[in-house]
Amino acid sequence: MAQGLGVMKWIMYVVLGVLLFFSWRMYQKTGDKMAVMQQEILAEKELDDPEGKVAKMESDLNSLEGEKTFNGILLTFLGAGLVGIFFVVHALPFFAQRMTHAVFDSAEMVEKDPMHDARSLIAQGDYEGAIEALKLAATAEPLNRLPWMEISKIQRNNLEDPAGAIQTIRHALESQAWEVNDAAFFMFRLAELYDEAQGDRASAISIMNQVIEQFPETRHSANATHKLHEWNLSAVNDPLAAEEAEFLRKQRENS
Repeated sequence: MAQGLGVMKWIMYVVLGVLLFFSWRMYQKTGDKMAVMQQEILAEKELDDPEGKVAKMESDLNSLEGEKTFNGILLTFLGAGLVGIFFVVHALPFFAQRMTHAVFDSAEMVEKDPMHDARSLIAQGDYEGAIEALKLAATAEPLNRLPWMEISKIQRNNLEDPAGAIQTIRHALESQAWEVNDAAFFMFRLAELYDEAQGDRASAISIMNQVIEQFPETRHSANATHKLHEWNLSAVNDPLAAEEAEFLRKQRENS
């Protein structure tokens, strides 16, 4: 059946092509006849039309002009029909297929995105599964810091494991040669975890000093200096809190 339709399609193309060719030939021949007749009319007029042929020749010329116009219309109609059929049968399905593949392939890529899977698992409360999905995302995009940050957030907020969150950030920081912005981001996050989640401001201060040393004369160094200034002010204003933080730090070191 499909083969028969294919044969019919090509027969239709051949028929239209033949008709188009003959219409073009007729259009050309009529134009050639008109050119010859116009020259003959001019020649007769130069001789003052002694035999009275000009009137009939002009009538024949008008008939040829009408014939040429008809052939031109037929030629245009056949040409447009051939182009239109080709577009509908071949070009339109081709572009429609490409668009369909683009849409569905894109949707398939979204469905296979590990970050998408991780977000779904977090919504379901499967935090361990989400961490595994995020590790896959980190493997797929080694220079993307977002999966590591999400893992540490899950460990701190959902699994109540700040030590695990710190270990994750340290592992991420040491596993790649990160760009300056990414490395500084990890270090600030690490200092925040030490200070807020474990009450270890001394370690947080040490990390801020590393930022200043590693990235001098950058906004990261300026931000670290500002953070150290804030902590110094808070220690002056609340010495008991500073002593408590130091006591907790020493307990962790001795344990």
